[in-house]
Amino acid sequence: MERRAFVAATIGLLAAPLAAGAQQPAKVPRIGILSAGAASAREEALRHGLREVGYVEGQNVVIEPRYAEGRFEKLPDLANELVRLNVDVIVASPTEAIRAAQRATKTIPIVMAFSGDPVGSGIIARLAQPGGNITGLTSVAPELTAKRLEFLKAIAPEISRVSFLANQATPKRFVSETEVAGRALGVQISPLIVKDANDLDRVFAAMAKPPVGGLVVDLVLHEYRRRIAELAIRHRLPLFRDRKSLQRLAG
Repeated sequence: MERRAFVAATIGLLAAPLAAGAQQPAKVPRIGILSAGAASAREEALRHGLREVGYVEGQNVVIEPRYAEGRFEKLPDLANELVRLNVDVIVASPTEAIRAAQRATKTIPIVMAFSGDPVGSGIIARLAQPGGNITGLTSVAPELTAKRLEFLKAIAPEISRVSFLANQATPKRFVSETEVAGRALGVQISPLIVKDANDLDRVFAAMAKPPVGGLVVDLVLHEYRRRIAELAIRHRLPLFRDRKSLQRLAG
């Protein structure tokens, strides 16, 4: 559902100017992708959705991907590069990439493919009326924070300490809400910041001093899900990966 929604938003923004200029010579639309990470299934979903409505990359649509590969400091330059290319729309994720795109342009439409708390972080004014040149999706669901830990406690009732894996784009309120939920359940929450995929070995080693009983992973780390799952299995840790997937990996 999430992928279909941001694909529909992107296609809608492409179709509007094309319809308005129907009497003008055909223009090949150009889509910019700005990601703080690397290529992911989200971008492939966009390509698939475009093909379904007749937009074939290399034929009647151009896609310009720009990936920061975990180096957030590169995002402003990448965003400005897309603006210089005069793309018709920028698809950005997560929050730091969206903010970089918003600072780079006030006119090119921006689709939030994934964001944490766009209102709290000042990216948009309100969810119902975001304002400016931005639209898209948010993963804000504070009511699910306690449920994450309840599920984790249900499959591993003995746990008393849980690591919360996040990165610098994770809204602080998500961390604080998880800590509040942990206190209610008698579980100590230890936030750990993951810089990039190469940082995961260090983070998992840190969990052993003192040892944790499980972990919750913020959605911003979705692109590292396979490596996180592998390390969780190796360390025999129960894992709540996101709001859709709950797996007991401690076999």
